[in-house]
Amino acid sequence: MNNHLWGYQPTSGHTSGADLTGYSVEATDGSVGKVDKHSDEAGSAYLVVDTGVWIFGKDVLLPAGTVKGIDTEHRTIFVDLTKGQIKDSPEFNRHRHTTDPGYHAQLDSYYTSYRLM
Repeated sequence: MNNHLWGYQPTSGHTSGADLTGYSVEATDGSVGKVDKHSDEAGSAYLVVDTGVWIFGKDVLLPAGTVKGIDTEHRTIFVDLTKGQIKDSPEFNRHRHTTDPGYHAQLDSYYTSYRLM
């Protein structure tokens, strides 16, 4: 597993313990939804984004390493992915994401293919 992908970048502006629930999420080419859930767990930090009607209610899990910036004043998170990359990501599985290492490996493989780590 690519641990750099599952931790916030030092330049992201993330503060450990901050509640990001409800923050808007912006891809490089526009808005994708709002944070429904998040984790700061070392080596497994992520955001679960509710995409609403944009992808017909699909939730997506974005590894914390995709976050390039957080604007706390405007409650907005900027990720280093396009809307298309997020739309094509593996569907979030609420039951598997904490218990199935294969699911994390699938996510790791998908998102690492877009990033040079």
